[in-house]
Amino acid sequence: MTIKNDITFLRVTHLRGPNIWTYRPVIEVWLDLGELEECPSDTLPGFTERLTSLLPGLIEHRCGVGERGGFIERLHSGTWAGHILEHIVLELQNLAGMRTGFGKTRSVGEHGIYKMAFRTRDGVVGRAALETGRKLLMAAINDTPFDLAGAVDTLKELVDDHCLGPSTAHIVEAATERSIPSLRLNDGNLVQLGHGAAQRRIWTAETDRTGAIAESIASDKDLTKSLLSACGLPVPEGALVRSAEAAWEEAQDIGLPVVVKPYDGNHGRGVSLNLSTQADIEAAYHLAARKGDSSAVLVERFVTGDEHRLLVVGKKLVAAARGESLWIVGDGEHNVIALCDRQINIDPRRGVTEDAPLNAIVPQDSAEIILDLKRQNLTPESVPAAGQKVLIQLNGNVATDVTDLVHPSIAAAATLAARIVGLDIAGIDLVAEDITRPLEEQRGAFIEVNASPGLLAHLKPAHGEPRPIGTAIIAHLFAPNESGRIPIVGVTGTRGASVVARLTGCLLHLGGRHIGVANADGLYLDSRRVSNANSVRFDAGQRLLINRTIEAAVFESNARAILTEGLPYDKCQVGIVTDMDGVDDLAEFYLRDVDDLARVVRSQVDVVLPDGVAVLNAADAAVAELAELCDGSVIFYAADEHLGVMASHRAAGERIAFVRAGAIVLAHGEDETIVIELARLMPNVSDDVGSVLAATAAAWSLGVPADLLSAGLRTFDASVKRSG
Repeated sequence: MTIKNDITFLRVTHLRGPNIWTYRPVIEVWLDLGELEECPSDTLPGFTERLTSLLPGLIEHRCGVGERGGFIERLHSGTWAGHILEHIVLELQNLAGMRTGFGKTRSVGEHGIYKMAFRTRDGVVGRAALETGRKLLMAAINDTPFDLAGAVDTLKELVDDHCLGPSTAHIVEAATERSIPSLRLNDGNLVQLGHGAAQRRIWTAETDRTGAIAESIASDKDLTKSLLSACGLPVPEGALVRSAEAAWEEAQDIGLPVVVKPYDGNHGRGVSLNLSTQADIEAAYHLAARKGDSSAVLVERFVTGDEHRLLVVGKKLVAAARGESLWIVGDGEHNVIALCDRQINIDPRRGVTEDAPLNAIVPQDSAEIILDLKRQNLTPESVPAAGQKVLIQLNGNVATDVTDLVHPSIAAAATLAARIVGLDIAGIDLVAEDITRPLEEQRGAFIEVNASPGLLAHLKPAHGEPRPIGTAIIAHLFAPNESGRIPIVGVTGTRGASVVARLTGCLLHLGGRHIGVANADGLYLDSRRVSNANSVRFDAGQRLLINRTIEAAVFESNARAILTEGLPYDKCQVGIVTDMDGVDDLAEFYLRDVDDLARVVRSQVDVVLPDGVAVLNAADAAVAELAELCDGSVIFYAADEHLGVMASHRAAGERIAFVRAGAIVLAHGEDETIVIELARLMPNVSDDVGSVLAATAAAWSLGVPADLLSAGLRTFDASVKRSG
């Protein structure tokens, strides 16, 4: 067959905020299909079969048909390469573990040129999936080899390197379900939930309510035990030692068998269990000393029973999991390493990444396992006899959910343990023979209280029901009536938009809020300009949203910013649109008329919250038409109260702002409030009536009373002062 030429990427843009395609971040690609414009899928012999053989998951893509197999149906009936690439990129991201489903492809009206957009959770991964998708598509078209497994492995590595870990992502998803916005603050798992003064922060299972003192106490195992014991909770007897000889002496005093572990360790590193001989105890001492941050090692009474990990969030026990011993059985042929791979690591739930609820067992790399094998006269390279049972881990294989079995008294004791240490989120290690019975009826004991506990054992248990940990953490951080949101005002347009943003911020500040404003003149905190750089940019807007002092924020935007970056916030309380000017300056984006521009500017109205307000210029017919797209209410403004759209809106009992007899008037149905005479405004403001009306209406919608509106309008100076 004739080899087809490659697709050309004319432009690739990561839109990080709400945009013309969707509310979520997307990558937008401008495609030149070249000769493929004349080659829809039904004209390429064998193409559909080759593509679906490579990506069988495409059967799940519903596409425009709306049912399973819809995209395959489109392939058979004939669809173009841009649309096909969209679905390939989505499927590659899904295979890499970054689930997504949104994509669209549209012709721009020029031969072979298309705009394609697809949802991505990370720009680096999304761009890599795009490049990989193009190579896969051309291989399927030209019937050339393609290494799908290698490509997916590379994408998986990028997901591991660049995306949130599964535990943090689970918490963020729970926040999203409650419409709480989130911002990622670093390349790791530090995430801000909410905006400005209403925000909370998490770092996986730590929150901004997790105290440094509590973390220090939790890392000191001996101190933790002392505090728990002082409050009446059962703990194993034990003592700190600083030499192998002292460890053996203490073990004899406590009574064999014992446990040896670092006093400042975590996650089970350096812990040796059920030790009864001097050689084992001294060897375990040296292991624990290496794994900890000092030579201090804890020797404790060994408590019989199963290890349990109890997760406490706030004042509630929200999850519990039970551990079990891990064994292999010899076959007389394979060594311990190979047997672990064949009998343990074969479990798909085991792995080395954060996605795996169970760790892969690598005996040769685990000093703890090597010591356990040594006590059985084995090494990782030993070949156990056929039928010989070999203990790999006595405990720690915590993978069975037992949340519903925990006795109420044990749940109460676990929450008390977390409060004693001072942790708002804690992982409690408990050894008990029967989690359904009170501890006083058995020789159970609390072993550790951990800060930043692992969550995967509860999110993806090997056995039992996954627990909604993220929901519990979000409920702990935010009361039922809290959304994490501050009032956000978005201003989109070219006509006086900078003045509208500044004036709105001034009026809200007079209403008693700490305000941030990002506009073309710079960045403002309250009445002070802190940067004179043009701040109609995504990053500048984010600077306001992470500021803990900000109680309300105002952002200027325009069509170009929406087309190149997206809005810097997910939703707003007030969305102002001043005009539909400037389409001639946007020809490079394939915008040809006001209707094209309206499809961009509508983004400002699309993001208005259901209890929010769109403030629209009724004197611009294209702007007024956006009212029907608003999920909230609408305030129209115009100098002339008799405009048809103004009169009908007021007659329906809604709100309008206008000028009558030289004064600004606010009307809600039949009720009217005269705010201020235009003659009392500063000279550089009084001629810009539209901007004054827009800002006044926005502040009015956010509850600023008329007397403060009047005071703010009377003193506002539209001239831009130097940064202070």
